[in-house]
Amino acid sequence: MCVCHIKKEKQNRVFKGIAEKGKSTMGWFFGFKLHLIINDKGELLFFYLTKGNVDDRNIQLMTAMTKEVFGKFFGDKGYISKALSELLFQDGIQLITKASKNMKTQNLSDVDAILLRKRALVESVNDELKNMCKIEHTRHRSVKGFLVNIVAALAAYCFFPKKPSL
Repeated sequence: MCVCHIKKEKQNRVFKGIAEKGKSTMGWFFGFKLHLIINDKGELLFFYLTKGNVDDRNIQLMTAMTKEVFGKFFGDKGYISKALSELLFQDGIQLITKASKNMKTQNLSDVDAILLRKRALVESVNDELKNMCKIEHTRHRSVKGFLVNIVAALAAYCFFPKKPSL
């Protein structure tokens, strides 16, 4: 979540020393990352807010997020890590991601391959958070206001009668 335009990061006084520069598929940004765990019904199970420069494969982050969940996790290519996959497997979680270009192809069951294609469900949830709940804007006047905006948007999303689902 971008808190200001990347060119104005040095002028931003509200998030000075708090937000960091990061890179996403859309390019560089100055702000934070919102990590989500959702179920097949589009319901939020867990969320975690980190600085923009925190790696998605961060072991401490993933162990904190996955303490009370189990089963299969479908993630994007940002979560590809052998060490992370093995750690989660020890906790009863199977991490399934698309293979990157330099990886060997994975032996996925037909069900897992179909569910991996349905990973766009997470992107639909992110889209609803951004467009309907207005979770991302760049005019925050305080850190408290920023956090209240995030929590309010997540709470509002939880009360939506119809969520994206499989």
